[in-house]
Parts: sequence; C-alpha cells; structure tokens
Amino acid sequence: MKDLSRRFCLVAALAFAILGGNPLAGRAFADDIKLKANDRIIFLGDSITQAGAGPGGYVTLVKEALAKNYADLKIDVIGAGISGNKVLDLINRLDRDVLSKKPTIVVIYIGINDVWHWTNGKGTKKEDFDSGLRGIIKNITTAGAKVILCTPTVIGEKTDGTNPQDKMLDEYSDVSRAIAKETESEMLDLRKLFLDYLKQHNKANADKGILTSDTVHLNPAGNHFLANRMLEKLGAAPFASNADKKLRHFVLFKFKDDAKADQVAAVVKAFGALPSKIDTIIDFEMGTDVSVEMKAAGFTHGFMVTFANEKGRETYLPHPAHQEFVKLVGPVIDKVLVFDYWAK
Repeated sequence: MKDLSRRFCLVAALAFAILGGNPLAGRAFADDIKLKANDRIIFLGDSITQAGAGPGGYVTLVKEALAKNYADLKIDVIGAGISGNKVLDLINRLDRDVLSKKPTIVVIYIGINDVWHWTNGKGTKKEDFDSGLRGIIKNITTAGAKVILCTPTVIGEKTDGTNPQDKMLDEYSDVSRAIAKETESEMLDLRKLFLDYLKQHNKANADKGILTSDTVHLNPAGNHFLANRMLEKLGAAPFASNADKKLRHFVLFKFKDDAKADQVAAVVKAFGALPSKIDTIIDFEMGTDVSVEMKAAGFTHGFMVTFANEKGRETYLPHPAHQEFVKLVGPVIDKVLVFDYWAK
C-alpha cells in the first residue's frame, strides 16, 4: 500500500510539473464539441464504462446512435473502461488504452471508486484526484484530442442526502467542475443530471432501481439516460427511449357484494404498504371513485403504481410482498382491471 501511494504521488507530481503549476497550461478546447468525419471517441473509465461497452450499455448505445444517424461521418467509438479503476489507474494505462489509438475526443468518466474505496481505506485523496485528472487532461490535449470531463454520479439513489457517500461525491464532483473550468475542458455534470432526474422520478426514496441496479452500476434505464446525455454533449441527436418515461401500472378493484368493510379496509391498507416493501415502486397513489358519469361499472377503488422501467415491474409482480397481497385480496374481489402505459 505504501509503494502504491508513493507511486501515485510521483505520478501526480509529474503531472503537475508538466502543467508548470499553471491550470490553463496545455488547455483543452473551449469550443463546443462538434462531430466531424472520422472522429474517434474513447470513453475512459471504470466498471460502469466497461459494462457500458457491452450489449445495451451506454457506450454501445452511443455507438449505435452515431452509426445510424451520422453514418456518413464514419465515427469510431471505443470503450476503455476497467473495473475498479481510479484516477491512478487511468494515468498508468493512458498511453496504451487511449493515446496509442489516436482519439479525437476522450470522455473521462471517473471518480466513483476514488470515493467508494474509502470504505476500505483505499480511496484517492482529493489533492491526488485533482492533480491526476489535470495530468490526464494535459496529455490528452497535447496529443490533439478534445476532452469531455464527467463528474462522478451516485453511490445510492436516495434523494434526501442519506446515501453514505453523498457528501464526498459532491466534494469530488466540485474538484472535477473546477478542473474543467480552469483547463477549459468540456464539462458533463453527470452528478447534477442524475440527482435532478432522481428527485423527479424516485418519489419512494429507494436506494437503487431507478437508474442503477445496485446503487452504482447502471440498469437499462440508466444506460439509456446516460447515453442520451452523452449524445447531447457531443452535439448529436438523442434517440427515443423509455428512459425519459415512467411505467404506470393502473389497477381497479370491484369488490364482491358480500365483502365486509373491514375486509375492504384491510386490502386498501395492504396495497398502500407495498411501496415500503418493494423498492422498485417509485411512486404510488390510490383513491375511490368519485365520478359523476356513473360509468365505473362497479369498480370502486383505483391504485396507481409507478415504476422507472420494465425491470421494476418485473421485480414487483413476483415479489413475495406482492404475492402475499394477491392472496389477501383474492377472496374479496369480484373483478380486477389492470392497465399499464408509459407516461412522461
């Protein structure tokens, strides 16, 4: 561990020396990114980017969108993510995995492990994170490529600030923001974009299941969301996806004529308890019919369950809590109507 820390300090010091102590030395391109013929875009990062280069991943989705909408430009897209990587790791493999491939645009998406690994005492100090990023940007821009620097996203999707690493992620994001400004790199503030999205779509304050599968790594909705944010930053047309929509699961109950009031109340209470038991439910509403048109056909109680995506629904339907509820409601229900749809 001491040797690794010493190595990091040496590399970081060298990076700062190359910059000559001037944050604007060897600065990146200040103009907006504009795609051109034969661009080669490399996505440099950790396991999120490594998975992103696989089927359905955000790198793959960007590649497919550019190939479809900008076929004449013949743009090459390369994923260069390795699981567990931190800033030091990017420095050590920059020549091999990035510069040797002669990119024109490099997207740097790093910082999750630099923060997350502090849980086992192996995180990256902020000053080392700062100097390391500056050295990487200096080497990339010296090679003639443009840089898009991303802030780290989330380690937990709760929106009330109770994810354990929230404060540190904000601090490291501030480091990235300052570096982008001082080096005139393009900034893609993914942390802000993710938090804004979650505040709108994570009403149940779940720690995962909206954009991530495990609090960190992206689920299908997260990959679609991130791919579109990348495309927007590249000045490219976004592609249509369900990542910007919510899946509504609408349920109507018509109770049996002999159902007792306490049985109906028990069903309503049990349905209302499901959001606290199934974390893929991101919003929930319920009510009784008050229509004046007299067309309810005997249905008296309505429930609106909202999911971020199909995966949320797939988790919900067989979930033990939902199955237990189905057993409870079965004996007192005459008819059930279920209607699912996508909503903005």
